[in-house]
Amino acid sequence: MCGIAGILKYNGQPPHEETLKQMTGVMNHRGPNHEGVWLDSRIGLGFRRLSVIDLRDGNQPMTNEDRTLWIIFNGEIYNYKTLRDQLKLKGHHFQTQSDTEVIVHLFEEYGKDCVHHLRGMFSFAIWDLKEQSLFAARDHFGIKPFYYYKDENNLLFASEIKSILAVQGVPRKLQYQSLFSYLTFQYVPHPDTMFEHIHKLGPAERVFVNSEGEMKIEKYWEPHFQPVVRSLADYAEEIQWKLKESVNLHLQSDVDRGCFLSSGIDSTAIAAMMRAEESTKTFSIGFEGLNNETIIANQTAAKLGTDHYFHILSQKDFFESIPKTVWHLDEPVADPSAIALYHLNQLAKEHVTVVLSGEGADELFGGYRIYREPNALKPITWMPNFIKDSLRKSLSVYPYHFYGKNYLLRGLTPLEERFFGNANIFNKSGKMNLLHESVHAQNSFLHPTDIVKPFYDKTAHLDPTTRMQFIDMNFWLPGDILSKADKLSMAHSLELRVPFLDKEVFETASKIPVSNRIGQKTTKLALRKAMEGIVPEAIVNRPKLGFPVPIRDWLKTPISDIMFEQIRYSGIEEIFNMNIIEEMFTQHRSNKGDYSRRIWLIYIFSVWYTLFIKEDLKQLNSAVL
Repeated sequence: MCGIAGILKYNGQPPHEETLKQMTGVMNHRGPNHEGVWLDSRIGLGFRRLSVIDLRDGNQPMTNEDRTLWIIFNGEIYNYKTLRDQLKLKGHHFQTQSDTEVIVHLFEEYGKDCVHHLRGMFSFAIWDLKEQSLFAARDHFGIKPFYYYKDENNLLFASEIKSILAVQGVPRKLQYQSLFSYLTFQYVPHPDTMFEHIHKLGPAERVFVNSEGEMKIEKYWEPHFQPVVRSLADYAEEIQWKLKESVNLHLQSDVDRGCFLSSGIDSTAIAAMMRAEESTKTFSIGFEGLNNETIIANQTAAKLGTDHYFHILSQKDFFESIPKTVWHLDEPVADPSAIALYHLNQLAKEHVTVVLSGEGADELFGGYRIYREPNALKPITWMPNFIKDSLRKSLSVYPYHFYGKNYLLRGLTPLEERFFGNANIFNKSGKMNLLHESVHAQNSFLHPTDIVKPFYDKTAHLDPTTRMQFIDMNFWLPGDILSKADKLSMAHSLELRVPFLDKEVFETASKIPVSNRIGQKTTKLALRKAMEGIVPEAIVNRPKLGFPVPIRDWLKTPISDIMFEQIRYSGIEEIFNMNIIEEMFTQHRSNKGDYSRRIWLIYIFSVWYTLFIKEDLKQLNSAVL
């Protein structure tokens, strides 16, 4: 696990080593063990290394035998040993035992199609000296990040946005379309970022830059769901051995390993399979004064026989770490669990260098409770259109809080207009009221329906629940879940691996019919069946909790005054109507509505704005703490 950075020049001027080292220096946390740079007449490649595999010879940038290809690579390739043996039979010669060198030779052998052979998490760039061209790619699920900035003179790319911002002349300018999207999604969907002119590759995207500087991005893989009718027992058996294989592959490393452990089935499954292979350290986190996940995690750890560590997070520690968390995330991600995850990674780093985690199981196997909604709404969605039209007219005269109105409205709203992923914070009218009129006047916004429409169009033949999973895999998973996983583990120089997000595991998950994924009262049916006898019985059927952070309750304590002062201090009154924001705080404190997610979203944006647009870390700390 590492940090990569690069500069490609178009104007005839060579890249400067000092600039490249500024880019890698700001990512020291991603790779404290080694720094490497390589420069040619047009390009510079930079690298920060966290040593995990081949501790002696795995430094980068790395080249092939005749020094015509140069690579920088962030991630892990879990099938690299098999690939190396195959390439040796084709006449390739290796100087190291690293997975990085395997990618170089794969590119020699297969060109752009090298990505189809890779099983793992990756973000890499290869410079071809002969062709004077650049090839870069991001892994199938978007586990590892790749950001880029292009102007008339340069192409800059890196593992983190702050690396690109370290280059003189790169503007720190708010992208208002991204802000508009963020207000609904609670993150910025790819290819945009919260900065104008800085973009990110999406999952399973590769990019070519030719000798003239022309850039072409294409999708090389897509998560197709193709249900095949088989028994639940058959699927459970296949899931079990596929996941065991993936966990074993993810255990490859030359450093100490551990596993996150919550009260749910996903992390428990990984911990149990890991424990079957070796002694295992597990880690969990909870909050003061709550019946939190650490209690059940401690009990589970005892049953599995792991060496368990946990931390109880206070409100003070939580809020004090917000600036650091937002800084490491690069963009605002309004998921309160991000702060807890920052501390969980910090705890794990005290004991291990690699940690396995359960991200991706919900998207692959149907774990979110919202996936049960299509079944619940069938009495409405199956109604004839003339009855639906009559209902819409009738509902317009009832107040918003009329019992059952929300259920009826959701049933009357097409899936494509009501589900944009696991978050839907502000609707269109809410955003119109929140943003100043001047912001609307100066911008023409794409709405969430416009953003998700191409993805819904690809799944018109599938059932509603599967379509929702497809949306989450393309938006929520890379935009929220994996963004947090990468940035907040790397913040502590910790490598986080996700065994559920494996091509072979997905191949099985993609075939499971919705009837074997979603039940009337539970989710992830096939996965739960697969884990019988492997994880404790109490966990197999335990409902999903998510990561409960008590923001709703905290906003009724004096901390809400500090949060409001931070919002006011940040300068975002140029963008937002402060009267609307103040009213949200008032309504929430007086129990007249739950505005916690909306307030939190605005608050996190204000912290990000202060850090990245105003560049005011010192004053931010004094204001928040």
